[in-house]
Amino acid sequence: MKLTTDSSVPVYTIAGEGTSRPLPEWLARKRKRSLKKDSEYANRVELLQDFEFEEASQCVRVSEDGEWVVSTGTYKPQIHTHYLPHLSLSYARHTNALNQKFILLSSDYSKSLHLQSDRCLEFHTPSGLHYTTRIPRYGRDLNFNKWAAEALVPAVGVNGDGMGEVFRLNLEVGRFMKGFEVDVGGDDFESLGGGALQGGIRAGGVNCAAVAEESHGLLAFGTSLGTVEFWDWRSRNRVSALGPSNSSSLLDAGQEALRPEITALEFHPSGLNFATGDSNGIVQTYDLRSPVPLLRKDQGYGSPIQTLQYLTPAASSSSSSSISPNKLLSADRKSIKLFDSNTGNLWTSVEPAIDLNHVEWVPGSGMLLTANEGRQQHSFFIPQLGPAPKWCGFLDNLVEEMAEDADVDPNAFNKGSKSSAGEVYDNFKFVDRDELRNLNLDHLIGTTNLLRPYMHGYFVPQGLYEQARLLANPDIALQQRQKSIQEKIDKERESRIRGNKKVAVKVNRRLAEKLAAREEANERRKAQRLIRKRGEELPEEQPPPQPLPEDGTAEVQKQPKKATTDLMADDRFKRLFEDEDYEIDETSREFQMLNPSSAPGGVNVKLKKRGLTAVEAEDLDERRSSSAEESGDEDEQAEATALRARQRSKPQGDGSSKGRIGSSSYKKSGHQSKEQRQEQRSGPRMQISSANADNVRRQRTQQSKSFGDLASNLKTKGGNGGFANGERSGGAVGEKEVTFAPAKSGKKQQRPGTDNVETGRQVARGKERRSASGNTFRRL
Repeated sequence: MKLTTDSSVPVYTIAGEGTSRPLPEWLARKRKRSLKKDSEYANRVELLQDFEFEEASQCVRVSEDGEWVVSTGTYKPQIHTHYLPHLSLSYARHTNALNQKFILLSSDYSKSLHLQSDRCLEFHTPSGLHYTTRIPRYGRDLNFNKWAAEALVPAVGVNGDGMGEVFRLNLEVGRFMKGFEVDVGGDDFESLGGGALQGGIRAGGVNCAAVAEESHGLLAFGTSLGTVEFWDWRSRNRVSALGPSNSSSLLDAGQEALRPEITALEFHPSGLNFATGDSNGIVQTYDLRSPVPLLRKDQGYGSPIQTLQYLTPAASSSSSSSISPNKLLSADRKSIKLFDSNTGNLWTSVEPAIDLNHVEWVPGSGMLLTANEGRQQHSFFIPQLGPAPKWCGFLDNLVEEMAEDADVDPNAFNKGSKSSAGEVYDNFKFVDRDELRNLNLDHLIGTTNLLRPYMHGYFVPQGLYEQARLLANPDIALQQRQKSIQEKIDKERESRIRGNKKVAVKVNRRLAEKLAAREEANERRKAQRLIRKRGEELPEEQPPPQPLPEDGTAEVQKQPKKATTDLMADDRFKRLFEDEDYEIDETSREFQMLNPSSAPGGVNVKLKKRGLTAVEAEDLDERRSSSAEESGDEDEQAEATALRARQRSKPQGDGSSKGRIGSSSYKKSGHQSKEQRQEQRSGPRMQISSANADNVRRQRTQQSKSFGDLASNLKTKGGNGGFANGERSGGAVGEKEVTFAPAKSGKKQQRPGTDNVETGRQVARGKERRSASGNTFRRL
């Protein structure tokens, strides 16, 4: 439960705390999931099950026997009936139009009359809608005169005679009776009610009605003119009329919008007093024997008063002795206030988070139920107003437990006690004995109540403390003024004058310099912004920044920097500049990768060479072994390929190979074989190779070859350099020398239809065309 202690009377919010406009279902479910860990939400009290509507509630009533609560709301227009002993919803019923107000005609919920927004009066029973009738004009209020068994419906507008009407529906004979004609004025504002026309744009109406059921039985009707008329239902005549008060007198025709209207009326159970509420939020109480108001209270928000009710114990109530008498409840759309009807003093108030539409007091208790614009209806409990209703008696135990803590509820059940528990000292200064001796106030100890002892000191009134300080030191005001002026001057000089403090470090000097330079740049930017803001100009001559010493000294001449000083003074990071174990190695490879543009401490510093890791060394050994094994086979294959190419390029004796292109020249010209073109069309192929796999593949290839093929690949020594065909080779394994000798350029006749080595064309160029290329090596 939420406790509100805006006044000396605490108010407990039982239901509807912090509610507002209804949320979408998916968002409401998400919020409920997020409230699982909210202790305040987990400890909430749900007084009535489903005491809510989908959009908003319009009106709420408690039955005479105290066991039923009926409320209406929207959207969609519906009626909810709760059975209080079970604390649950009994049934819900939908209607065709929005309900404005309703009354209970029986002591329970079984008979109810509802005023709908479509000018209909609906009678409801437990079985459903019993009967519907219609009134000529829109109704503003609904009341019931039990002595005549008549339903009174004040309506808007005027009849053919220019008078406002209050429709009378006699429930005993089942027909409408002649209504009460009330003067509501009209187009003419010079005289009271003169010149009213039916259907006029300024035609008034009767806004509210009240019946003195427990006393003389007079009827009171409040009008849009700010007047109140009293009628006797037995003679059906006007008994008296109460004009508007002096503060709400009739205005000019151009200011009719500011004219206050009577929006709420209520009779005191004694029948001698009554209260009115107008559209400006003013509540006035009257004695029937005098037209002068006894009290005038302002609700404070300027909104029309919607509910007025005297909270007095009923004669038949068994708990009447525990209910605080003579309380007047007034409510507008923003707040609920309870006044003392005799003195007019504010007793307590409640200000919900959302707008209110109607407030209902549970008779004989301190419970208030509301119909409001939020989804959930509010329930408030005021222990000093009365006990909890019998259907929720457990609230008394909860309040007593909360009242035991003086900080939570200091005034709930100890009203009038002189206990000091929970007292709050406002405008007091706490001082100890030494300070009290310096102020020359120690002679007051034990002699006056100005010093209130507390723990190891005393509470002294703030005014007395200030006077004692001034007497003890007369120049304190001047010193304080000079101190504030000096602080302001120092703050302005911070942006113009460089500091001369030193930052001493043992290790990581460059890191300290970097942090200091960064902080200095930030301070300069802040100073420039401050100077531009004040309309000043930067100083023309500023001392240039001093170069940092290169000898590696431990002290750096810098402006005091807050960030650097805090970092060096912090226990978590100060060892970074003191302990050599935390020194940053600027010659390491990791530092170079993080700071590629910074010089590593000078030109003569030799960078450390990073050794190979175990994985890199193993990978290097595998590549070396595989390349050594494959180098021999690759040389043999290259020699055999070159030999076959030279043999094909030699001209034959029969001239059959004259003008043909060799395979090596064909490949050099950029042409591809059929197998290569197929591989290119099919896309790249993935091959996995390793030293072991290459050895196995080589062994299988050699096993599949015949003896003749293996013998043809053997090297045959000759007289020219030790090898045949004039090839030269070194003696070591894997060593080979190759010489490229360009041949002489010469034009060769080429027959049509043959391939051209130089251009890659199948058809020779004509004589009328010449090549634009000047590449000499291309024609070799």
